[in-house]
Amino acid sequence: MAKREQPAAPRRIVIAGTGSGAGKTTLTIGIMAALQARGLVVQGFKCGPDYIDPTYHTAVTGRPSRNLDSWMVGTEAVKEIFVRASEGADISVIEGVMGMYDGKSPLSDEGSTAHISGLLEAPVLLVVNVQSMARSAAAIVKGFQCLSPGSRIVGVIANKAGSEGHYRIVKEAIEQECGVPVIGYLKREEQIEIPERHLGLVPSVERGELDPFFAKLGELIAGHLDLDRLLQLAESAPVACEPVLFKPSTAIIRTRRVRIAVAKDPAFHFYYPENLGLIEHYGGEIVPFSPLAGEKVPDDADGLYIGGGFPEEFAERLAGLEDVKASVRERVQAGLPTLAECGGFMYLTEAIVDRQGNEYPMVGLIPGKVRMQAKLAALGYRDITGTEANFMLGSGQTARGHEFHYSVFEPGERGGEATEQIAYAYEVKGRLGTKPEGFAAGHLVAGYTHVHFASNPGMVLGWLEACEAMRIDKK
Repeated sequence: MAKREQPAAPRRIVIAGTGSGAGKTTLTIGIMAALQARGLVVQGFKCGPDYIDPTYHTAVTGRPSRNLDSWMVGTEAVKEIFVRASEGADISVIEGVMGMYDGKSPLSDEGSTAHISGLLEAPVLLVVNVQSMARSAAAIVKGFQCLSPGSRIVGVIANKAGSEGHYRIVKEAIEQECGVPVIGYLKREEQIEIPERHLGLVPSVERGELDPFFAKLGELIAGHLDLDRLLQLAESAPVACEPVLFKPSTAIIRTRRVRIAVAKDPAFHFYYPENLGLIEHYGGEIVPFSPLAGEKVPDDADGLYIGGGFPEEFAERLAGLEDVKASVRERVQAGLPTLAECGGFMYLTEAIVDRQGNEYPMVGLIPGKVRMQAKLAALGYRDITGTEANFMLGSGQTARGHEFHYSVFEPGERGGEATEQIAYAYEVKGRLGTKPEGFAAGHLVAGYTHVHFASNPGMVLGWLEACEAMRIDKK
């Protein structure tokens, strides 16, 4: 391995795009791989709520990538998450979301890559698709510079150049008109496309099957980008922040830590790291287990967390693991305080129906089934209000989260008649209005929404207290 370089100053860089499809994910992964090959310790981040890009980052850097989402967790928490995760890294590489200024609203920068850049005082490299243009590329960069007075664009990367000569023309135009360097490019014929970003790809990433692809991408980037200039542009002053999530004064040391069984395998693996961190901060202990590998809920578990993923990709296998399904069903029915999100919610229904109409029986705790469809069923941020039936987030209590799924829930039937009333877990508000969502009964809360605990840490406290109370009642 190359000798590790010691940073002269804290380094961080945002890789922003002019829009989705500009190439920022390809370039971010390539930059991470190229810097890693130099012997640098790289910490990855992703603006927004996405789970898949952080999986790529983690595979390349060997360090868990974190989401930076100012809308879901607030500005101070973003700073805290960044500072905590960056400790020990030589450079933090932050991948943007959509276009640089795209966020919660078309009327403000809130939740956008630009907003995150401003909060962290982080320099920005703007990725521009320069296909079929020359001087016009300068107009695009100039527009991004001028839209916000606080723009931190310090350089440009030209993507999909027709040739090295084409790149030189674009570089001259941008540097003359915009006053920032163009530090490199990728040619169209050299463009390495990230494999299709579908959920089923994640296990192959975790198994290391894409490592040769990441290495090739890193070599390509090293040959086409001025990495020394990138490191120079990334030098920044330290980020000042006061802890708001993990304050020493709020940490709880319990006589016996509350053991939360967390489903972690290729079928269930989408968890915000801060969600798990807050469980530990308040005196919980994460106990991973794999339903897909035939592992039952651990006997000494005090609570259960089944996160998102894609159980539909493993529906036949999950359906056949009767002992596992029975262990989940019996423990939840016995009062084990449980949270199931998206893929976990799907697993707890009566069945998953795939796109070909094949039906696979699941745990059966939630009356109804989920049906997969080709088109996206829901996507976007959610303001969440709890219901009386929700033991974690009671009536009138609020949190924030995100929804992304291709399945729809079809309420079940009992005794031949449609279920009259389903106890919803939340009322969620999104871009298209407000609707009831999920399922709650006893100590079970389940729904499609991925809730970020940092938006209401009290949820975690309530959950752990319920777990502790149930444990005491058993004695």
